[in-house]
Amino acid sequence: MTASQKLVELGLTLPTPATPLAAYVPAVRTGNLVYTSGQLPTESGSLIHTGKVGAEVTAEQAKQAARLCALNALAAIDALVGLDSVTRVVKVVGFVASAPGFTGQPGVVNGASEFLGEVFGEAGTHARSAVGVSELPLNAPVEVELIAEVE
Repeated sequence: MTASQKLVELGLTLPTPATPLAAYVPAVRTGNLVYTSGQLPTESGSLIHTGKVGAEVTAEQAKQAARLCALNALAAIDALVGLDSVTRVVKVVGFVASAPGFTGQPGVVNGASEFLGEVFGEAGTHARSAVGVSELPLNAPVEVELIAEVE
């Protein structure tokens, strides 16, 4: 089953890639790798949550936001090279805007990791970093970027 077919099975469609907030592009290909810019948890151009995880945003809300970030990253890849050209997700980096004392960053970024596993199966297994930060653009609770290998 292709990644596009899997998204249909999951009841999802790829959104239009987000317009960059500054001087960058949503994704870049070099050789057989595609690097995405950091993706925020936006739907229809708006953040689904704002604030710090562990304060204004729950860990479960942030996990769902990370899933949405990953979907938005797939949209950026699709716009550049086509989603079904992905042969492996290589690396995921998740940034979590964390309230003081919040240490659940790995669980939040699991939202992205588990989603990529649903879409790509074994090829969605990847290396990963989950980093707590004090602020993210637009007061987003989560930002996710990824590196994918393509045909």
